[in-house]
Amino acid sequence: EANFQSATGGVLVAAGTVAYLGVFTSNFRATAVESWIKMCHTLNIPCSSHPSLISTLGDPIQIRKWNIQGLPTDGFSIENAITMFNSNRWPLLIDPEGQANQWIRNMEKENKLNIMKMSDSNFIRTIENAVQFGSPALLENVGEELDPSLEGLLLKAVFKQGGVTFLRLGDNVIEYSNLFRFYMTTKLRNPHYLPEVAVKVTLVNFMITPAGLQDQLLTVVVAEERPELAAEKERLIVEGAQMDTALKQCENDILHVLSTSEGNILEDPAAINALNNSKKISTDINVKQKVAKTTEKQIDCVREQYVPVAFHGQLLYFCISSLISIEPTYQYALKWFKSLFIFCIRQSEV
Repeated sequence: EANFQSATGGVLVAAGTVAYLGVFTSNFRATAVESWIKMCHTLNIPCSSHPSLISTLGDPIQIRKWNIQGLPTDGFSIENAITMFNSNRWPLLIDPEGQANQWIRNMEKENKLNIMKMSDSNFIRTIENAVQFGSPALLENVGEELDPSLEGLLLKAVFKQGGVTFLRLGDNVIEYSNLFRFYMTTKLRNPHYLPEVAVKVTLVNFMITPAGLQDQLLTVVVAEERPELAAEKERLIVEGAQMDTALKQCENDILHVLSTSEGNILEDPAAINALNNSKKISTDINVKQKVAKTTEKQIDCVREQYVPVAFHGQLLYFCISSLISIEPTYQYALKWFKSLFIFCIRQSEV
């Protein structure tokens, strides 16, 4: 009931976060949201003291699926993903470490993702085919300027003719599929996009955070030191996602039965059977979830022992990554650092 009463302010803050804060760091976002909350209270707008984009717009089942596909598990990264899929404009991701790029590749792999760069001679043709056939497209290594031929695509300037949706892309008019999705990533750490570019895309800052990197390095340490625990943790995550999906399906089946049943539901054998089956499945899953949560807590207790190693690892990375401020040649990739981190673990005597 409390969540329902404060929904107005929560949705207002969530909408502001999606519309304006995607490009900023986690600290700046927190400061802006705090000022918005104070403003809501001043204007007597119902709002909880700690509204969250994840709790307001996030779907736990979808978030877990994203994590399995490679999205970092920290709140900042999850907020970025929610912003991407709740914005009307195509996302342009500031991704110097390449994590968002890899996540998109994993997420859209089954949908035959088209990957291209603006330096490719046929990248416009590739986008045209993706638009027509409803395939996702990823434009990598974007600079501070976008190709003028993408204007119609970025503005989503679609129009209908004869009941068919079309899009003007450059000098060509092509059929537009509503299944089409478009992603852009840049490796620039601090790009400066002119206003005419910024208003056409959703800028999202995917630069890694200390909390996100610590969680990733913790996973690496556990995988090296206790591979059986890491495998069990991964299995529980996948199994949990499957059980959550099954529970959601049970809920949908029950709602479908209740909405389509005519007359007295107690006299409808098909409806009663469907409800009984859903109840049985739901009961079995709840029992399995309790066992899984107990096991996961035990694994997390062991994982906690390796947190100091992960913490010092993320401190080291952010120390060397800040050297770029002294001299541009001091640039170190996260992939290189992780490889060095694993090498040092394997070479250590203890």
